Amino acid sequence: YESSDPDFKVRMDGSIYAVREMPRLSEAVQFTVTARGTTDPQTWETTVRLSMEGQDVTLPDETSPTESDLQTENTLLPWKQHPRSSGLKRQKRDWVIPPVNVPENSRGPFPQMLVRIRSDKDKAIQLRYSITGVGADQPPVEIFSIDPVAGKMYVTKPLDREERASYHLRAHAVDMNGNKVENPIDLYIYVIDMNDNRPEFLNQVYNGSVDEGSKPGSSVMKVTANDADDDTTPNGMVRYRILSQSPHSPIPNMFTINSETGDIVTVAAGLDREKVSQYTVIIQATDMEGNLNFGLSNTATAIITVTDVNDNPPELTASTFSGEVPENKVNIVVANLTVVDRDQPQTANWYAVYRIVGGDPSGHFTIRTDPATNNGMVTVVKPVDFEMNRAFMLTVIVSNQAQLANGIQSSFQSTAGVTISVMDSNEAPQFPTNPRLIRFEEGVPAGTALTTFSAADPDRFMPQTIRYSKLSDPANWLKINATSGQITTMAVLDRESSFIKNNIYEATFLAVDNGSPPASGTGTLQIYLIDINDNPPELLPKEAQICENPNANAINITAADADTDPNVGPFIFELPSYPSGVQRNWTITRLTGDYAQLKLSQRIMHLESGVYDVPIIITDSGNPPLSNTTVIKVKVCPCDENRDCMTIGAVAAAGLGTGAIIAILICIIILLTMVLLFVLWMKRREKERQTKQLLIDPEDDVRDNILKYDEEGGGEEDQDYDLSQLQQPESLDHIITKPSGIRRVDERPVGAEPQYPSRPVIPHPGDIGDFINEGLRAADNDPTAPPYDSLLVFDYEGSGSTAGSVSSLNSSSTGDQDYDYLNDWGPRFKKLADMYGGGEEE
Repeated sequence: YESSDPDFKVRMDGSIYAVREMPRLSEAVQFTVTARGTTDPQTWETTVRLSMEGQDVTLPDETSPTESDLQTENTLLPWKQHPRSSGLKRQKRDWVIPPVNVPENSRGPFPQMLVRIRSDKDKAIQLRYSITGVGADQPPVEIFSIDPVAGKMYVTKPLDREERASYHLRAHAVDMNGNKVENPIDLYIYVIDMNDNRPEFLNQVYNGSVDEGSKPGSSVMKVTANDADDDTTPNGMVRYRILSQSPHSPIPNMFTINSETGDIVTVAAGLDREKVSQYTVIIQATDMEGNLNFGLSNTATAIITVTDVNDNPPELTASTFSGEVPENKVNIVVANLTVVDRDQPQTANWYAVYRIVGGDPSGHFTIRTDPATNNGMVTVVKPVDFEMNRAFMLTVIVSNQAQLANGIQSSFQSTAGVTISVMDSNEAPQFPTNPRLIRFEEGVPAGTALTTFSAADPDRFMPQTIRYSKLSDPANWLKINATSGQITTMAVLDRESSFIKNNIYEATFLAVDNGSPPASGTGTLQIYLIDINDNPPELLPKEAQICENPNANAINITAADADTDPNVGPFIFELPSYPSGVQRNWTITRLTGDYAQLKLSQRIMHLESGVYDVPIIITDSGNPPLSNTTVIKVKVCPCDENRDCMTIGAVAAAGLGTGAIIAILICIIILLTMVLLFVLWMKRREKERQTKQLLIDPEDDVRDNILKYDEEGGGEEDQDYDLSQLQQPESLDHIITKPSGIRRVDERPVGAEPQYPSRPVIPHPGDIGDFINEGLRAADNDPTAPPYDSLLVFDYEGSGSTAGSVSSLNSSSTGDQDYDYLNDWGPRFKKLADMYGGGEEE
């Protein structure tokens, strides 16, 4: 497309746009648009009439325009052939409508006409026009409308490009019967952008950083602002600029910003964190390509932090420092070094590192850095000796953990001298050789001087006296002279003692000086005891068993000696010449230096079973040798074919004759018989107890309810209670069938229920009295009754009552009842007799 007006251009899609800002026009602008095909040599042209509220366009048609059509505004006219078409005949084309541009936020009035759609067939028949699509019959509906008869299309309200930038509608033409007359045509409506949106920053506050000392052009940060308007037009083209910078040091414009990208960079050198650690920069974003007269603006804040670099080496606050250290003390701070560093605290650029470069060749001191104050703490890590060094002159340098930044004089290091004075203190006495080992033969007598175990006082400038005492002496064999340290034995040293470990006896001694305060040191004395032949050898085992047959097995004998080589084996085994029967009956043969065999002599045919004491002389190889006679008890017994002692033979070998064995068997039989008789007697007694009668019925069992009041019993023999007497018999049949005579009081009297007569007037103990008296006689005459107090039943009140029913009792206070007979019942009933007897009331 080509436009005849240079102020307007036509895009490839047919939309028209202004190439410069157009002022509001009082009259419409009219120009010609020529369309030229890429393969078709023909050209077409149309006339466009534009105003601030709308546009008039012409569309191709079947025929040439008439004069009346040219005079009608907003009418779609047919395309006409260009005169340079060389007389080619125009071909009929489809119905095409150029895009319609509508400015957003139009003020109206509404509805506002956009374009008129007309078919050339409306001259022959009456047509109806309609539109479909988003904004017409699809949500959002009713934005566009059309006059169905005239074909004029309207917009009904202001459009917003930021909500929707274009609409695609389809126009339809039908006859009155609804039949399609023309094919639907596409109608594109583009919303023309207006500058109605300000640029918006993504953040109101941006945080950036830049190293101090950075060169000009160093990148700091980037800010971004978005404009909702069309970014292909000046309405959405944003430009940036810096409005202000705070503080202005060292210059007011330390930073600049790329107007198109929003990148902030440094402009000049001189950033120093120690002077200015942070800048506040106000950024402005303006659309319309930064035109402050027509564009809309917005602002944001950029916080630029100047990051620290190690451009300030640490500096010691003084050239000399001093401190004191007590001798023989470690892990204490003896001096404190202070330093100044202007870099950012608590960072590697600030932390100080102290080094001792002179004055401490033995490494007695180290310097630790206090993480809170950055001070250097001189600490003693190896004990110092006042007698060796009274003072130390240290040379200390300080640097940072991080390397100095480029361009900083790295050779500069702060140096200081540190004087450490050593304070003398009372040191403990020290034994020159600790532990000290000496060698002595065991068996030295008490009072023997072994050695002098003395200590030296390291305090050369403090003359002091040392006294000694014994701290540990497990066997209490030694004593030490308190002033000289001479060690003397108090008992014989025995290498075979349990206190000896690996031939060494160990004792500990204490040395204390008279300083203020006193100091003490300990020393260990080890005595290696050389063995002497002071222990005779012994034989094992002490007892053995052998068959009486001379060809029986031998007895293996082992020699043992508490001494050590060379005072042990090889050993000599011998049989003594006295008594003479030993060498006649036995022989001994040495197998090795420590072992021998004892056998019956081949010269005897038989040796009677029994126990024989066989003495054996054993001699060690010491110088001089020691001998010992050990008696071995040998049991000789008859053996079976397996050369095992038989049982009878073993008994005989134990020294018991046949008569003694028979006597032992008879005693065992008598003892078993007595035990059997005792068991039978116990069973019989238990059976008799079970056949005895019980006292009360099970339901009236009162064993758990028996209470004793001030009862002392009859002594130890009175504790064997027969609890079966406390049980009530299950049945009374055996009592009913019991023959007449004396009966026990602890048995309930049974018999036919008597009919009791009226209570007589004269005193009579009645049924209760008879019951008590009869029980007393039974207890006195029963041979099975125990000779001690027994539990008797006193709660029996008889089988009936002479008064009959309780309801028949007379409540009258007068009567002929006489209670004086209660006086005969004993002192316990006397009080009742006094209460109810005593004559008539007055």
